[in-house]
Amino acid sequence: MKPGRLVLWLACVCQFVVILDVAIVNVALPSVQRDLGFSATGLTWVVNGYVLAFAGFMLLGGRAADLYGHRRILVAGLALFSAASLAAGLAAGPEWLVGARVAQGLGGAMLAPATLAVLNSRFTGAARARAFGAWSAAGGLGGMAGAVAGGVLTTGLSWRWIFLINVPIGVVLMVGARTALTGARPGAREPLDLAGALTGTAGLAMLIYGVIQRAAGPVVAGLLLLAAFVVVEKWFAARPLVPLRLFANRGLVAGNGLLVLFGGITVAMWFFTSLFMQEVLGYTALAAGLGQTPAAVTFVLVARFAAGARPLVSPGCAALVAGFGWLAAAGPHSTYLAGLLGPTLLVASGIGLVFPTLMVAATAGVPAADAGIAGGLANTASQAGAAVALAVLTVAGDQVFLIAAGLGVAIAAAARLLPRRGAEGTPSTVLNAIANLAGSGAQTGCAGREGCQPSPEGDARDTHG
Repeated sequence: MKPGRLVLWLACVCQFVVILDVAIVNVALPSVQRDLGFSATGLTWVVNGYVLAFAGFMLLGGRAADLYGHRRILVAGLALFSAASLAAGLAAGPEWLVGARVAQGLGGAMLAPATLAVLNSRFTGAARARAFGAWSAAGGLGGMAGAVAGGVLTTGLSWRWIFLINVPIGVVLMVGARTALTGARPGAREPLDLAGALTGTAGLAMLIYGVIQRAAGPVVAGLLLLAAFVVVEKWFAARPLVPLRLFANRGLVAGNGLLVLFGGITVAMWFFTSLFMQEVLGYTALAAGLGQTPAAVTFVLVARFAAGARPLVSPGCAALVAGFGWLAAAGPHSTYLAGLLGPTLLVASGIGLVFPTLMVAATAGVPAADAGIAGGLANTASQAGAAVALAVLTVAGDQVFLIAAGLGVAIAAAARLLPRRGAEGTPSTVLNAIANLAGSGAQTGCAGREGCQPSPEGDARDTHG
């Protein structure tokens, strides 16, 4: 396998596994509760413990990748994730399992921004857009595969295997990372901004915890800590965790802002559609997962080839609005073919057109030395938006899909803030998207970058080692 393709496969499989672990647990929760004696409240922390650590520590993981090297943090994240998965699979009690899930989330918070940093620093031009599309598709596929895999493993073997299966996969990925990323950026070897790390991480974790628990106190505390974080970064940090100069990048600001809004779209589609199938139509969890498979395949195909073209955001949002409007009309007597298949395919197509493009915008034009923190910001925006949306939409009742349609309209309007030109200085036009679809038009962006050489895959790799 060519080096560029191996790097892409590595990044995509890592993202698939990280997102898979968010979704795979849901189906197994009843079995976990019976075996380990969880209370109803405590059981939610099997999910929330992972999400809280994953979203709360993403910025720290991204900056660590910049400072200590993409490969080093990627391998360390895989090692922690695999060890925590083994601990979760062997859990003898509730506290043990929740602790292991938090450790898994920490590993994921190292993995996700590191994979984005690898793609951002190694691919350019049309090849970069396709790489981000593949990475986004892998995450979406992981989310969908979670429901099916969780049902199969729990029913056929034991709920413990939803965690234990990660161990051999993690070992293979660690070997692959050490092989594929031999020329990865070694890191700036600068001291970590401890004050920024403490205030930023604690602020995000407290804010997300407050949203999950619907508690005002932690939300306020989180906002105050984030305000302190900004003060530290602006006035006191010699080498900030999040350099505020990054926010002069219009694409980064607009892309991250839209990713927060887009969190509501993803939650409405993958979580509430599955919930509708189970609670209203009476599907089993496994049947609901299988019912979403056509949408997952559609998302993967569209996202794989459509990333990076701003003009595709408008038709993508139109598909979101039409699909959610159609879903809002579904009821207890709806059939899968007449009431669910069509709208979920529309929504999945819209997500495939919009989400990868926002990820490209949120990380484009960022210096290679800041690729990790840019990836951390984008992932944090997406996860924080999803957490807020889940808390809000849970109490929205029958209006969930109409609210999601409204978010589609809002994203279409705000997409005007995205830069008209792509990351490499070429217009992001429908023509480029068609070229991407045909697999042609790969461009390299090595001009002016010392030690950067194009590969046959259309990527740009640092050769300093």
